[in-house]
Amino acid sequence: MSLPRPVRAVVFDMDGLLVDSETLVFAALQVAAAGIDAELPFETFQRMVGLPQAASDLILVEHFGPAFSLEGFRDEVRERMHEALVAGACLKAGVVELLDHLHEIGLPCAIATSSSLESVGRTLGPSGLVPRFRALITRDVIIHGKPHPEPFLRAAEALGVDPADCLALEDSHNGVRAAHAAGMMTIMVPDLLHPTEEMQSLCVRIAADLHEVHDLLRAAAATG
Repeated sequence: MSLPRPVRAVVFDMDGLLVDSETLVFAALQVAAAGIDAELPFETFQRMVGLPQAASDLILVEHFGPAFSLEGFRDEVRERMHEALVAGACLKAGVVELLDHLHEIGLPCAIATSSSLESVGRTLGPSGLVPRFRALITRDVIIHGKPHPEPFLRAAEALGVDPADCLALEDSHNGVRAAHAAGMMTIMVPDLLHPTEEMQSLCVRIAADLHEVHDLLRAAAATG
């Protein structure tokens, strides 16, 4: 299956797409929950994936109740995440090869993430990949987070490319909704969330991994 239009730029999510950080976040949340003699089911975490922090915080307060200390819980999660990141967050399969290909064919790329710029530095900094992105659209520079299209619209603007000519790569449902609402060709590369019928309808493709995306773009370049 080919893409509906030529791709002039690629916009990446970060957590769960470039790095296996969603797994680390869920593990950190479970440890923090155990510290307050509670549990955080995977189904609750699924609702948080791809959302801005403020929206995720509301889900935590709803789950744990009005007496819940959000600030202390968040501090514990950050500490656990710091320990995991120092140990080295694992890049997802195909990341380097895909970025190499985009550089070779001259396609600019950006990151559009619900995480902060500081988090991007902590997560991707050790890999040396941050300079390979022309723009970093983080929660620090937007008003509306995913599933609102603003992060992807800002990324397209920063790259100087019409959103319709951008390929968006996402792993979360809210990210897919945001990219599709921005008018981008969207590919979901599932991580912790399975593609639903809604995701199938919003995406031009559901890819097994970034190697598949690489193969698709390489084939498109060869025929274009």
